[in-house]
Amino acid sequence: MLLAASQDMPPREAPRPPPEAERDADLARRAAAGERAAFEALLRRHYDRMHRVAWRMTGSRHDAEDIAQEVCCALVTRIAGYRGEATVATWLTGIVINACRDHHRRRATLGRLKDGLAVLVGLAPGPDGRDLHRRAWLAGALARLDAPLRETVVLVGGEGLTHAEAAAALGLAESTVSWRLHEARRILKTHEARDGA
Repeated sequence: MLLAASQDMPPREAPRPPPEAERDADLARRAAAGERAAFEALLRRHYDRMHRVAWRMTGSRHDAEDIAQEVCCALVTRIAGYRGEATVATWLTGIVINACRDHHRRRATLGRLKDGLAVLVGLAPGPDGRDLHRRAWLAGALARLDAPLRETVVLVGGEGLTHAEAAAALGLAESTVSWRLHEARRILKTHEARDGA
């Protein structure tokens, strides 16, 4: 009886993306075709989020502004590469994350170069303590996380992405995102117990 009833039911439709996602995909297609107004509308809709992700990843408003502007400039040529496999928001978040990674690599390389030169010239200043009170406990604890864990926490905890969206932005399996969040919670609880926060 149950089998007969299920055969009479209409087939289930695939879930439709939210209207904002459809609108973004349309704007992306039109922007890729060279429509300036569509490109501008897409940037207006997503700039704040791109800046916010960059700020949370770098901890610096100035660096976040630089990264967001860098991403906006790169989008002029990269928008044609949007294939619609993820929402535009998720795709853009992935681009911002990669730009932040590049920024961290460049900064680390420059820092090593400056340190090496300072040692060579004997001008390396001692620590002055300006950064000791710059961040609250959580920001400091997040900063101590490995980059992959921090990226995942920023996207899911800070930006409210689902595990699936974060996985798409980071190019990972959804189970890896879940594991990273579990690991980050475990590490943060250890820091909290140690620091008495």
